Amino acid sequence: MSIQRKFLTAQWLRLIMANYEVDPAILQPFVPAKTELDTWNGRTYVSLVGFLFHDTRVMGFRVPFHATFPEVNLRFYVRYKENDEVKRGVVFIKEIVPRQAITFIANTLFKENYVTLPMKTFVHTTEQLQQVGYSWKFKNQWNKLEVQTGLNKFPIQPGSEEEFITEHYWGYSHINANMCGEYQVAHPSWDVYPVNQYTIDCNFAQLYGPAFSALKDQTPRSVFLAEGSDISVYKKRLIS
Repeated sequence: MSIQRKFLTAQWLRLIMANYEVDPAILQPFVPAKTELDTWNGRTYVSLVGFLFHDTRVMGFRVPFHATFPEVNLRFYVRYKENDEVKRGVVFIKEIVPRQAITFIANTLFKENYVTLPMKTFVHTTEQLQQVGYSWKFKNQWNKLEVQTGLNKFPIQPGSEEEFITEHYWGYSHINANMCGEYQVAHPSWDVYPVNQYTIDCNFAQLYGPAFSALKDQTPRSVFLAEGSDISVYKKRLIS
């Protein structure tokens, strides 16, 4: 494959990841052409993820008023085999941001599923703990994803669930029945903070469709906070 140019650079910080086991049949209609569902220990996951974009630059340029903003997304995991390489990637059901220009660029250039909603984020740190939260308003109702952790962080262990969730370095999107889009996301392995308490108040059915309605009352298999890092998103290509 030819070397791809960087489309976007940023820092992704304070990533809350709430991970649910689901029936793979629920996700099958959303799997892009040429890819297949990825699993960990026989389990199929979707993740509700909230994080902060910081110092965002598109093609090397910082866009005024669009450099720092929160995002919340619902995503699942796929793989794509190209020659002898197995690429592990994510597919987004929907991505929520507070800026209309971001939604326009992502949906137009990357064929993603961004929507623009009012959003808030906070981080509170004491000598013993930190609290991180993201909230978004949909149909006059505030949804939220919040965690409380200690201040000790740990490297991700090889073969762990945290590794599976965080280390999918490709993005795939639906184009049509015979074609998908692919782009690479590069970042180092992240340290993670074990979560002591969490709050998830999300109307999954209204936001993501009836296929995900059961998540509202389902307990996630895991919730953790990843520290984040500098990231690079490379230009998209089409696979047919």
